[in-house]
Amino acid sequence: MKLAQIMSAVDPEFATDIATLRRILAEVRVIAVVGLSRNWYRPSNFAAKYLQDHGYRIIPVNPGYDEVLNEKCYPSLTDIPEPVDVVDCFRAVEEIPALSEQAIAIGAKVLWTQLGIVHNAAARRAREAGLDVVMDRCMKIEHARLFGGLNFVGVNTKVISAKRPKIVVN
Repeated sequence: MKLAQIMSAVDPEFATDIATLRRILAEVRVIAVVGLSRNWYRPSNFAAKYLQDHGYRIIPVNPGYDEVLNEKCYPSLTDIPEPVDVVDCFRAVEEIPALSEQAIAIGAKVLWTQLGIVHNAAARRAREAGLDVVMDRCMKIEHARLFGGLNFVGVNTKVISAKRPKIVVN
């Protein structure tokens, strides 16, 4: 399969609606961030720090570090000794099938790929194994959009509701 075919748009079968995003972000607590960088200016670090500051437990997965964001860093998902709710992938699209298999193997509930990362076949495999799948979205952006009050500062969140959603807290 050519890279252009892999990086196509998200198959409508995997389009994630607002209610599902809200449910996932409200229910999960432990996020394994694959490819988390120690460098504060990298998107993975910025997103993980935001999520950590909003009550989520972040588990860094990067063989290049011993610790990131004051958390022990693991070389791979299979080395993590505790249950993981979400596998948040900051890795190249070619790595998503293997990460999907590892997410299944460790019993994760959600496979989440970042903006620009779409692999429909890996998503199908994860969904068949019972995982929720979110592709081509950022957890930090979605949390801020749905729970962080972006609409109150004038950002069009494309969420129309008569009710303010519950804010996720510990």
